[in-house]
Amino acid sequence: MAGVRLSAPAGRWLVFTTVLGSAMALLDSTVVNVALPRIGLDLGADLPVLQWTVNAYMLTLAGLILLGGALGDRFGRRRVFVIGVIWFALASLACGLAPNAGVLIAARALQGIGGALLTPGSLALIQSVIHPDDRARAIGLWSGFGGVGAAIGPFLGGWLVDGPGWRWVFWLNVPLAAVCVPVALRHVPETSDPEAHGRFDVVGAALGAAALGLVTYALIAAPQKGTSPAVVVPAVAGLALGVAFVAVEKRRSEPMLPLSIFASRQFSAVNAVTLCVYAAFGGFFFLSVINLQVVVGYSALAAGTALLPTTTLMLLLSARSGELGKRIGPRIPLTVGPLLCAAGMLLMTRAGVGAVYWRDILPGLVVLGAGMVVLVAPLTATVLASVDV
Repeated sequence: MAGVRLSAPAGRWLVFTTVLGSAMALLDSTVVNVALPRIGLDLGADLPVLQWTVNAYMLTLAGLILLGGALGDRFGRRRVFVIGVIWFALASLACGLAPNAGVLIAARALQGIGGALLTPGSLALIQSVIHPDDRARAIGLWSGFGGVGAAIGPFLGGWLVDGPGWRWVFWLNVPLAAVCVPVALRHVPETSDPEAHGRFDVVGAALGAAALGLVTYALIAAPQKGTSPAVVVPAVAGLALGVAFVAVEKRRSEPMLPLSIFASRQFSAVNAVTLCVYAAFGGFFFLSVINLQVVVGYSALAAGTALLPTTTLMLLLSARSGELGKRIGPRIPLTVGPLLCAAGMLLMTRAGVGAVYWRDILPGLVVLGAGMVVLVAPLTATVLASVDV
């Protein structure tokens, strides 16, 4: 099915749909951070409970994302993507209606399942449908607008929290899904992996989800519980199941995760870079919006608005960055981009008590945004180009 040009209406609809769907998951991972103080006051939740409103989502997303990709390959990427969007919207509705913290945490875990279904499908659809000559630009658009979805989260969350209330942070996903689903069904072609036949790799799916879930749980629990059995046991069990997962996938004729893709040194290296830089981005956007409120004294809306320079740069320049990376190769963007991001984060250490925005905060955000522009689109395009569709 590969061959749809980005300039054609079908190509533009495809990018629009996949951006909208994946932006829901990315937006939700950052927009909730701004609402946490207000959620705690409204539901009477302390800090550990508030942390689990974030972590429950990340736990199921991390644990099931491999399974989500495998299901799309087997049963149809558009079908699984649409199911994920609907699931995510329904879970978001439940989050907004939650009467207490326990229900909110459970609904957030359900949101993560929806995110694990829709996120792999969005990229897989672009990679399998868009013409090879246009993929770098399409991935640049996907990365850029997806990054905008993550970066605009604090601003949008602040506006909603200070306005109609924190529950609208979750309800916002419902109209987005109402647009995404019919567009996907009407304009996006169905694709699947023609080599995915025979029995589904149930053992691999179970081992992969359990290994990622247990290790993620241990990392989440460690700051509160240290090296107690509640952390060590799931960590060791997760690592053991990870080893078992690799052994099973190596022996199976049709594995959920073909280990042969890691034979590409570029694929493995760029995945390592992705792990490092997105760990940094996740920590930065989580902590900076809280720092601006608690230390600098901004309102929720002002804290979110302060981060808009990174969003603006990503919005304007990501597609061009993807094309540039295709022309000059990945080495320079993947070297310069992280260095710029690191410099921007170092500059943001000036955002303390009494900080002046234009002098102490804006320079760091501009440098960080420039680094994200240089890095994000070529990073995604390179890792996808290093293996077969």
